[in-house]
Amino acid sequence: MVHEPETSTAGATAGEGGTAQPSTPRDDEEMPLADHIEEMLRRLAVVLVVMAVVSAPVFYYGDVLINRIWYSFLSANNPPYVYDPLALVLARLKIASLVGFVVALPVFVYETYRFMRPGLYPKERRYYLAAVPTSLVLALIGVAFAFFLILPVIFQYFTTYTEGAAAISFGLTDTFGLMTLLMGVFAVVFQIPLFVMLAIMMGITTRTWLATKRLYFWGGFVGIAFLFSPDPTGMAPILVAVTMIGLFEGTLLLLRWTGS
Repeated sequence: MVHEPETSTAGATAGEGGTAQPSTPRDDEEMPLADHIEEMLRRLAVVLVVMAVVSAPVFYYGDVLINRIWYSFLSANNPPYVYDPLALVLARLKIASLVGFVVALPVFVYETYRFMRPGLYPKERRYYLAAVPTSLVLALIGVAFAFFLILPVIFQYFTTYTEGAAAISFGLTDTFGLMTLLMGVFAVVFQIPLFVMLAIMMGITTRTWLATKRLYFWGGFVGIAFLFSPDPTGMAPILVAVTMIGLFEGTLLLLRWTGS
């Protein structure tokens, strides 16, 4: 639904430098709940379409990516075992979905901005727009962090703790599912600094409040890490939780150091 900007300056308050600043955003306008839901679903559909369009060509070249990722962590002595006729198709679907998900993250941020735009002040709009490319950069850093640091540690642990006791075989479905899931999880986890900074710059919360409630956030991070990790050994959720806490505390420390 298109919102026409209001020309009235009624209800304006004094802003920085003595300039008049409206008490409510100029484009803010009441909408029926059904219209809000319809717009939200439409913008979510845009995100899903972008994800599907990106995933389609990746699915076609999925075999190449599967081998590249698999043998980055496992030697030729540990080939993928297929126990299901659809295992390879599902693996290709997982890697295609991962790439589509990462690319669609900034689209999701932009669509939420478009949804919230009528209720945002000009300064808040600038903050939100700046978050769009930042979201993609952080997602790529998260995937790289999982690929180069987390997954090598996990698979080194898997191959050494059974050494001398049993021969371990890695099934394609579960093992590659763990690889892609962790890369997707870290793409989302690395959005934490963006969410914290955005919430503070838009005046939703403050660094002091977040610091005083840090234990609640830590508990939430640990719960989320163990809830969404398929690793029964506990290694993966521990690494995810530690990373989430580190990103949260690192963001607060940066804000304190800069005096923001």
